[in-house]
Amino acid sequence: MDLKLKGKAALVCGSSQGIGRAIADALAAEGADVAINSRSPDKLVLVREEIVRATGARVTAIPGDLTDPDAIDDVVDAARAAFGKLDILVTNTGGPPSGPFEDHNAKVWRHAIAQNLESVVNLVREALPGMKQQQWGRIINVTSISVKQPVAGLILSNSIRAAVTGFAKTIANEAAPFGVTVNNILPGYTRTERLQDLADAVAGRTGGKPGDVYESWVKEIPAGRLGTPEELGALAAFLASEQASYITGQSIAVDGGWIKGLM
Repeated sequence: MDLKLKGKAALVCGSSQGIGRAIADALAAEGADVAINSRSPDKLVLVREEIVRATGARVTAIPGDLTDPDAIDDVVDAARAAFGKLDILVTNTGGPPSGPFEDHNAKVWRHAIAQNLESVVNLVREALPGMKQQQWGRIINVTSISVKQPVAGLILSNSIRAAVTGFAKTIANEAAPFGVTVNNILPGYTRTERLQDLADAVAGRTGGKPGDVYESWVKEIPAGRLGTPEELGALAAFLASEQASYITGQSIAVDGGWIKGLM
């Protein structure tokens, strides 16, 4: 299937590794021009070279800390300057710390809100007007299965990702008349650096081993395995496509059946 992404310009945040990297790979493979972003300039340079080598796409590396609103302005401006426009925005940042409520003081909450909610709001604020003006755009937020079924020990993610979902649904309705779609991708237990960190944290709290933690997660998943970043990348590429123009305001899980609810 031709997703008709050739010539589209994308900004993929948090794309030096994990799910963000897989989304950047998938968009570049479909012919999109891709701006990659993370806080690590050196790592971004290497990732850019790898994507260009693998796909031949136009790729630019734009470092920036998305907890800083001024940095967000610079990142979006740089992406537009590189390609002359911005058609696709993928918001994605590292997950907040795990642990029970009592482990997180006000400072931790403020940082998590800045990282996982305010960054999305500020990115959309910068990107949406141009998309509305050109009557075409795709906003894809990488959130979590926790917005449909809270995950034990992830109170920060459970709370803040839900706020992103409410924001995205509202913006989706406002932007739809302008040819702009807004959707959320909900990763389940996926083999990334983040999941390794979570396994280590759970093992540290329980006195177990990370391998045992992984096994306990797999037992909860009807598919009987963990997901891969590439599976998230494939969904993101489709949601960015012309074929997905009638899909908006949705939160789509890639979880192997982990979520127990009907919706």
